[in-house]
Amino acid sequence: MNRHDVRLLQQVRGYPCVTILMPTHRTAPANQQDPLRLKMLLDQATNRLLSEFSRRDIERLLGRLDQLAGSLDLRYVQDGLALFANQDIGRAVVLPFSVKERVMIDETFATRELVYALNHLARYWVLALSEKPTRLYEGVHTNLTEVTQEGFPMVHEGPGGAAPLPGGYGIRKSAHRDERHRQFFRQVDNALKPFLADDPLPLVLIGIGRYQAFFRELTAHASAIVGVVSGSHDRTPAHELAKLAWPLVEENVAARRQEALGELQKAVSEKRFVATVGEVWRLAHEGRGALLLVEEGFHYPALLDESGTHLVPVDDPTTPGAMDDAVDEIVETVMDKRGNVVFLPNGQLADYQRIALILRY
Repeated sequence: MNRHDVRLLQQVRGYPCVTILMPTHRTAPANQQDPLRLKMLLDQATNRLLSEFSRRDIERLLGRLDQLAGSLDLRYVQDGLALFANQDIGRAVVLPFSVKERVMIDETFATRELVYALNHLARYWVLALSEKPTRLYEGVHTNLTEVTQEGFPMVHEGPGGAAPLPGGYGIRKSAHRDERHRQFFRQVDNALKPFLADDPLPLVLIGIGRYQAFFRELTAHASAIVGVVSGSHDRTPAHELAKLAWPLVEENVAARRQEALGELQKAVSEKRFVATVGEVWRLAHEGRGALLLVEEGFHYPALLDESGTHLVPVDDPTTPGAMDDAVDEIVETVMDKRGNVVFLPNGQLADYQRIALILRY
């Protein structure tokens, strides 16, 4: 569940797009009801589709829904589940927070819960360096999910890895091995590039000192590294890696919050900031936001006025034409325009009506 994946889902257009959201349970006996609840939601989606289309017309879509459901092991989930399917694609996402159970059929997928997770939860990358293989994980608090795309996991197939080193008189095997390792970890760094470009999150390195030294010597992502865990962890399960990585990320999050508050005070003295959700909305969309600070629990359902530039608050987020949460829209806008976002505990921005934007100019 990274920003690149969510953007791909958001770009999909065409009726019908089916979104199924379901709360799930991590432990027994509560999780015993999850398979039945999922079947009921799938049946609900199927019945709604068949009320509009013939089975033949949506046979591929129904097959994708069945395939997604069959791929899930509901004994090993977290707190929520999202299924996305249309005639062309299908995606299941396990969520580390609960969601309201519902089935939606529209011209687009309902991605608000994913956007919320991307924007409000402490997320990070873990890169476990090894020859066999190097693995990339997405982290959300103390949960890690392995990335299995864009070349990951990556195995060192060349000499010094899966293949033997060359022999013969005058060959310095150790130097040859080192150079091959550099080449391999350069490939790892290149494979990491699109993930950090789409989702510039803190990065934790895990691996023996030698591999870490090679990687840090050549990486283009040194500024993203917030901590290292030394040692061989080729066989360490993801939940144990999370226990090692999360304290480093948590420390970084706390430090970044304090730094952001200091930047805000400086911007206030320089009159280079705006507060209140309306002003932040306007200047964020002008591309002037360098750093957005917002309280974690701040939500703001709203409509746009006739000019399309000013927010009008609404009590009911289901009001026709209303945004569920203008704060999420602001966060996405700031990040799309290459600004940064820091979430703060509730109460820390009380003097700014819970949101503030440091301006580029």
